[in-house]
Amino acid sequence: MTHLEKSPYPATARATGGRGGASCMDWRGLLFTSAAMCALGLVLFAARGYAQVAPAAAASAPAAEDSRIRPFRINIPKAQLVDLRRRIAATRWPDKETVADQSQGAQLAKLQELVRYWGSGYDWRKAEAKLNALPQFTTTIDGVDIHFIHVRSRHKNALPVIVTHGWPGSVVEQLKIIAPLTDPTAHGGSADDAFDVVVPSLPGYGFSGKPTGTGWDPDHIAQAWAELMKRLGYTRYVAQGGDWGTPISSAMARQGAAGLLGIHINLPATVPPEVAAALGGAAPLPANLTDKERAVVDALMTSGKKGTLAYFTMMTARPQTVGYGATDSPAGLAAWVLVHPGFAQWTYGGDPEKSPTKDDVLDDITLYWLTNTAASSARLYWENGARGSVIVAAAQKTGEIALPVAITVFPEDVYRPPETWARRAYRNLIYFHEVDKGGHFAAWEQPELFAAELRAAFRSLRPAQ
Repeated sequence: MTHLEKSPYPATARATGGRGGASCMDWRGLLFTSAAMCALGLVLFAARGYAQVAPAAAASAPAAEDSRIRPFRINIPKAQLVDLRRRIAATRWPDKETVADQSQGAQLAKLQELVRYWGSGYDWRKAEAKLNALPQFTTTIDGVDIHFIHVRSRHKNALPVIVTHGWPGSVVEQLKIIAPLTDPTAHGGSADDAFDVVVPSLPGYGFSGKPTGTGWDPDHIAQAWAELMKRLGYTRYVAQGGDWGTPISSAMARQGAAGLLGIHINLPATVPPEVAAALGGAAPLPANLTDKERAVVDALMTSGKKGTLAYFTMMTARPQTVGYGATDSPAGLAAWVLVHPGFAQWTYGGDPEKSPTKDDVLDDITLYWLTNTAASSARLYWENGARGSVIVAAAQKTGEIALPVAITVFPEDVYRPPETWARRAYRNLIYFHEVDKGGHFAAWEQPELFAAELRAAFRSLRPAQ
């Protein structure tokens, strides 16, 4: 599917050197536990002590694992693109939904329009060229090939940052922030704001390898990312993540990854134990909540009642089952990706100037299709399983994070934490900012703003010049 070739990039641009079965879920899979504790479509993990599950043994690395950094280049065979269009043309469509909104899922007319464009006007080769214009590599860590983009800044003393995507994102989601971060002087910043940027594909996603055994949960991926940065020769760096990138970056900080200076996250784990208990129906709602905190609770409860996180429940419980339809049908894959609440306000390319565009989203969906990663990517939800909610402070053990933490809240994200909860959750919170635009896919939607937030968030962590 991919073709490894000698890297076309100059040397200065190249690097050197089983727990499934969540039964009920609230919003964004943010709070979940056993069926007996489910209430209002919300679930509790931290309220009465979340389950203590021994982490799965990480796959042991082969004795002679190849730790080299290998150049990587994409070259999808034409036959695969022809097959994709054939399958799109043969789509068997369901009947139209019986409501006038998205409450039953992706709406037929909108999805048909997008998929028909996918099968006629869309050109994967443009996406392939954009990716191949960047330095790409693979390296084997714990028996799995990890694909990553690595762009060094031309500015001296650039701060290395590893940026982690989530689902249904990919490295495509991060492409628009690379230039603002590596070349800040061309994007409203100064040379002192420059970053070297590393964007890996999660195991089971995109051009990374697919784990053949269990154990690749956020903690294991965090360890792999620390090893990756070590192999790249970085002794001081920062990490950024949203969606799955948040628990992964947070695990790096909690584990004290060598050289890690601090992290920046969106979708942070800030829900206090007493609020988690109330959301799960195990206790009354605290009486001393501020108006802003109560509004956040109301939003979580409303989303839970609407079943917004049904996809999360299914992938956590039965990722293999999800994979069959999404692997066999392009339309099925597109509908499954677009059920994510981060796409709730997306206009299906109605405004070609608004990011992500129709082609941007199809670049991402096509990457999933061509790499056959619908099932393997879903397994990350199963791997996380009983480890706990991604927004509950106790479940994510935020109290164990001593390194500096920075948070940006985007107004259209699926969870907008109040600053009061953030300061309780992270004892070394060095930056908290609520911006005026952007949503769950902030790097995709507002790349210039996102880059500016990273510059501001990490400025205090840069070594003195």
